Amino acid sequence: MMNLGEFKNQPLTDFSDLENRQAMSNAIAKVRSQLGREYNIIIGGKPVRCESQFQSLNPSRKGEVVGIFPKGTREFVERAISAAGEAFQHWSRVPVPKRVEYVMRVSQIMKERRLELAAWMVVEVGKSWVEADADVAETIDFCEFYSGEMLRLAGPQPLVKLESEDNALEYIPLGVGVIIPPWNFPLAILSGMTFAALVSGNTVIVKPSSDSPTIAAQLMQIVEEVGFPPGVVNFLTGSGEEIGDALVEHPRTRFIAFTGSKQVGLRINELAAKHQPGQMWIKRVIAEMGGKDAIVVDDESNLDEAAAAVVVSAFGYQGQKCSACSRAIVVDSVCDEFLQKLQQKTRTMIQEGDVERPEVNFGAVVNQKAQDSILRYIEIGRKEGQLLMGGKAGSSEGYFVRPTVISDVDPKASIAQEEVFGPVLAVIRARDYDEAIGIANQTEYGLTGSVYTQNKSKIEKAKREFHVGNLYINRKCTGALVGVHPFGGFNMSGTDSKAGGRDYLLLFTQAKSISEKVS
Repeated sequence: MMNLGEFKNQPLTDFSDLENRQAMSNAIAKVRSQLGREYNIIIGGKPVRCESQFQSLNPSRKGEVVGIFPKGTREFVERAISAAGEAFQHWSRVPVPKRVEYVMRVSQIMKERRLELAAWMVVEVGKSWVEADADVAETIDFCEFYSGEMLRLAGPQPLVKLESEDNALEYIPLGVGVIIPPWNFPLAILSGMTFAALVSGNTVIVKPSSDSPTIAAQLMQIVEEVGFPPGVVNFLTGSGEEIGDALVEHPRTRFIAFTGSKQVGLRINELAAKHQPGQMWIKRVIAEMGGKDAIVVDDESNLDEAAAAVVVSAFGYQGQKCSACSRAIVVDSVCDEFLQKLQQKTRTMIQEGDVERPEVNFGAVVNQKAQDSILRYIEIGRKEGQLLMGGKAGSSEGYFVRPTVISDVDPKASIAQEEVFGPVLAVIRARDYDEAIGIANQTEYGLTGSVYTQNKSKIEKAKREFHVGNLYINRKCTGALVGVHPFGGFNMSGTDSKAGGRDYLLLFTQAKSISEKVS
């Protein structure tokens, strides 16, 4: 069995280095030279065109076309499922070390094209240089971590010894899967779900978000360059209503890996649960959905550190992370001081503008629909609390919304309960730490959370009672690292799939116990 060595997370690119800054500027220029191209659906390794098309747009520059894509139909769903099913017969029998070689080659190419891949995210989904680079680093981490994990699962598994039998446990693939990634981590989550499935021996149909299909198309180019057999990865663009439902409902679909909103995730779970004629299995749904994440700030904490963490967690990538801090729950005796520090740090730490500029760390939200929704929530928030900062759209060149802080919000208010998915922070006062933890748990979600306190007994209380899948102590609530912070949440935040953890590949495999009597 091959050995990949000890897994290590990819370091982030230092953009204070002039050489790196120039290289990233060159990468953005290269990407800009390719804007407006037409792309194809890929089924069974062959490009497929269709008459109806849609455009992916640059959120920072309204109307600028990033890529043009086919609107797939149910006919293409049938063809893609058939191609993936045929390819599964071969791919599922490829030895694990060989499958790992394919995925590790993807990792190597991504290292070579790291800044170019990041540049696509800057242009297509409005990520800052640092956020885009971190997305590619996480992608590489997923490829390498899951490769090592599959090698571990392919080795001998520890079983109780029985003298009269030879016993083994093997992890075998499920079948044809559907990968439905989000636009906010358009390479990392797409690749994490895809290569977890592939290294486990499954075949897939990738249905990217209509806001980030060009980045997915870049991944498909790498898949083709590596030489995955035809049909192992199929690429199908189009609307969720037209092709998403059809993919989920198809009787030959074995599993669905999804990351996105609660509403879509619940619909996928409902459709997948219904047995279809000819279906031979209970479909498996791996879902990571929304969050209403909180940072609790105690009166026994470093308020400067807490305020800085809230700023980064709430406004990093314009608040468009399921792990983003959308609630700061602050013990009342220090809340006024905290709010002063929060406003000051927001002004000094956040640089708004077009993310193609290296100094900018806060850009546009992803599209017009998102901007409209966020601004509606801000209007609701004006009535539910006190607007301290922001509260309006930014530059009209793109879909900009100013970083917004609303204080004195009731724990049951709309902006304290519903996922805004934008740069809107609700600040809630609590009488004491115990009430703050109680408020933190008063939502239907349970993804990430953080507490700031120097009191050891309060830390232990948070470990016991703060009901989230990823809990952080005296640090921000975003930025989970592959292998370090297995990621996934409770309640309406999903199926607690723990991406980037040792359990994750078990979701893409099934365990087969084999016993042979010894004569």
